[in-house]
Amino acid sequence: MPRHLTRVVVPTASSALLLGALAGCASAVPVDVAPSATDPVCARVVLDTPSSLGSGLERRRTDAQATTAWGSPSDPIVLRCGVTPLGPTTDKCVTVETPGGPSIDWVAVASQGEDDPSSDWTFTTYGRVPAVEVHVPAAVATAHSTAFLDALGQAVSHTRKERACV
Repeated sequence: MPRHLTRVVVPTASSALLLGALAGCASAVPVDVAPSATDPVCARVVLDTPSSLGSGLERRRTDAQATTAWGSPSDPIVLRCGVTPLGPTTDKCVTVETPGGPSIDWVAVASQGEDDPSSDWTFTTYGRVPAVEVHVPAAVATAHSTAFLDALGQAVSHTRKERACV
């Protein structure tokens, strides 16, 4: 009498990890990598960023080196380390004091103008190498204060300060 063989596939640990990694990629925030993202300082910056920037602004995974994000997948706050450092500018430069830590100078640029609530905001460190950029979508800027920049001060302080806002 013929025997029927049933094939049972048991996933190995490595295939389970691969499946988990592929599933995790689906929810990663797409981000353009910065030109100097491979600078070792950027790894320290990203590793030292907080897991949350406030209510509803929890950390999200990204798909690019030297980046991180917070908030909703559709309108995330995105940090990129290794962007091109800014030269002298007439754009608004603000100094943000970090509680119990360093002060960080940021150049703030609104996509549609400062008074337009539909403006996305881009904050780029001024006088620091490598430079760090934080993009805040309009949906977040209207619902949350950008005071969360002070929470990034400790991480950004790993970069070398060369100049300051005047």
